[in-house]
Amino acid sequence: MTPNYTLVTGATGFIGRALTARLAAEPEAHVAILVREQYREMPLPPPLDSLRDRLVIVYADLRDYQMTRRAVQAVRPDVVFHLAAGGVSDPFMAIDAALEQNLSTALNLLRAAYEEERSPRPDRLIVVRTPGEITAMNPYAASKAAAWQICAMFARTRAWPIFGAMPFQTYGYGQHDTHLVSGALSAALAGQDFPMTAGEQEKDWIYIEDVLDGLLALRQAALEPGTTVQLGTGITTSVAEVVRQIYAQVDGAGKPLFGALPARAGEEAVQVADVAQAEALLGWQARVPLEEGLAKTLARTRARNA
Repeated sequence: MTPNYTLVTGATGFIGRALTARLAAEPEAHVAILVREQYREMPLPPPLDSLRDRLVIVYADLRDYQMTRRAVQAVRPDVVFHLAAGGVSDPFMAIDAALEQNLSTALNLLRAAYEEERSPRPDRLIVVRTPGEITAMNPYAASKAAAWQICAMFARTRAWPIFGAMPFQTYGYGQHDTHLVSGALSAALAGQDFPMTAGEQEKDWIYIEDVLDGLLALRQAALEPGTTVQLGTGITTSVAEVVRQIYAQVDGAGKPLFGALPARAGEEAVQVADVAQAEALLGWQARVPLEEGLAKTLARTRARNA
């Protein structure tokens, strides 16, 4: 009997790595990841490196339809989590590159999963979105929004079981220093000052483990195709206050330098999730408050550095 595989694209990214590790820890797990050809010759990032023997790895560039089709057919997944994206840390990337890396890749994956004459097709394809799509004020967010419109169109007109998950400002251990929490934490632990903007933006900060719980809840939820569920806490905290909390918890030398950098265009003043929607549709709600999540992230980072 063919195992029921879960396929993760974007598995080498922050959420993708954490999700793959969580899936691989489930009883009788059958997890596949789709990564680029370069990983045939180089190590996977942690924690995937230690899980390599427990994963099925398929190699493809999602910008290439034929490679994508072969990869999907090799696994025949029951569930797909689509996290691969370009521009996560560079939202003002060139628009042509954004469309190629986010719109074309999503279309190739959808066609490979549902247009091809194959049986069975995935029971569910979950597209991980970004809250920036709501206003689409930069090429990354706009291209992701365009990709979702294609997904939603196929969900409505062909009843393809495509669903969206929109995690808000996700943070936690293992995130790259180009992201605010990790960057500020690294600077604070090194006793360095942290130049930043005034940090007036109010964001909904959600700990990585809560995001994973929400994503896994989407596997079984009875939803209409084309539905997107927002994953957040419903509480906003300013960027400046988050950095203040990080430096207070580290309690070392250095300090945040508020206003040292100019504000970036294309950032919303306030982003907050509709938590009532997630609770109603998934029976899910975030459990880790910001102070605790930052403390967990700090503890794991210190343990790694010890």
